[in-house]
Amino acid sequence: MKINKILKIFFGVVIFFTLPSLLLFGYAYFKYNEDLPVGIKGEQADALANKMLDALDYNAYKNTNYIEWTFKKRHHFEWKKNENICDVFWKDYKVRLDLKNHSNSIVYVHGFKMKGEAANELLEKALQYFNNDSFWLVAPYKVFDEGTERRLVSLNNNEKALLITYTSGGSTPGDSYLWLLNKTGKPKAFKMWTSILPIDGLEASWSDWKTTKTGAQLPTFHKLLFLGLELDDIKVTN
Repeated sequence: MKINKILKIFFGVVIFFTLPSLLLFGYAYFKYNEDLPVGIKGEQADALANKMLDALDYNAYKNTNYIEWTFKKRHHFEWKKNENICDVFWKDYKVRLDLKNHSNSIVYVHGFKMKGEAANELLEKALQYFNNDSFWLVAPYKVFDEGTERRLVSLNNNEKALLITYTSGGSTPGDSYLWLLNKTGKPKAFKMWTSILPIDGLEASWSDWKTTKTGAQLPTFHKLLFLGLELDDIKVTN
């Protein structure tokens, strides 16, 4: 009797915590999931990509050599963009990432250098943090990166959108993003088709922009369903 009662309580708790999550996922899946749109490569797609870069003052971003920010109050970054070096901080760890040659990176715990398998794992984690968290900061400026494909997509409201597919690079090559733009070409949101999200076509806002002292425009917040992604402590220099 006691075993049966324990099992009954256990499964009751599991159902109590998992059923709402399953219902929420099911609702979100049927409401938001959509197929990757079909777009057309060529000059028109590249022209729309350049319009977006002009709206964000790409030259100001290109001439910004140092960017510092904190992602979701968890990971802090000090990126020497012109040197391909980024210091990544979280918990008691610091990793000096050499973005050009990862083997030159240095891992610290409590200020002491680490080597070996544990250091390699922390290096990999720091690289994943950088790839993800910097994308939420500077993704619009990466539309002409090596390995990108650009396509022009016609929306149902007769507006044009820019579909970017990353065929290589980063932590998850093959991901696609559909940029939704205002009349000037400035991003207002994008939809995502990525390997890490279980729902295709989820939309995240790109509306809370900050014009930095170098002229580069960077986001400070993204809304994704009921979640918020904060980017704080943004500092830049030329």
